Amino acid sequence: MVIKKLDLETVCGITSKLPENTCPEIAFAGKSNVGKSSLINALIMRKAFARTSSQPGKTQTINFYKVNDAFYYVDLPGYGYAKVSMAEREKWGKMIEKYLNTSKQLKAVLLLIDIRHEPSVNDRNMYEWIQYNGYEPIIIATKLDKINRSQIQKHVKMVREGLGAKKETTIIPFSAETMQGREELWQLIEGFVNVE
Repeated sequence: MVIKKLDLETVCGITSKLPENTCPEIAFAGKSNVGKSSLINALIMRKAFARTSSQPGKTQTINFYKVNDAFYYVDLPGYGYAKVSMAEREKWGKMIEKYLNTSKQLKAVLLLIDIRHEPSVNDRNMYEWIQYNGYEPIIIATKLDKINRSQIQKHVKMVREGLGAKKETTIIPFSAETMQGREELWQLIEGFVNVE
């Protein structure tokens, strides 16, 4: 897909009213430092459109990026960041839950997991929570460039088993550095949003 137009259209904080969009939405969920912004930047081929940060827990809002006036990338707040108070984390959780429960346009939820490590309790909870809200998460195993090629299958298996994911659950190994997995992910997204 060629990106001709891109806008950060809506930023929703804890007290904001969620937008009632009429275009399809693809949501990105994941731990604070798993590389959500890097993934979004890699997909749209822009260096720093979605703000990346060396400081985890930076995304504290739900950000709606409109792509080609056709659909949205929805960047959800990162979870599991220790320096954020419990009360703050609960607020983010409620905000994400409200979005999952009320969006009429949400077509898919991509859950980002660091391929190098076994999924954490937070990852597993998020996976189960997305399912509980009626979606079958697509797993994006990020930071692929940080492991050897010979290790990929072993690590994908570790991610699948660590999440308790079904055999048919899609897991796409992905690297924002080498762009490996980008085409596969784009095809998947195009299928969900029905745009050429």
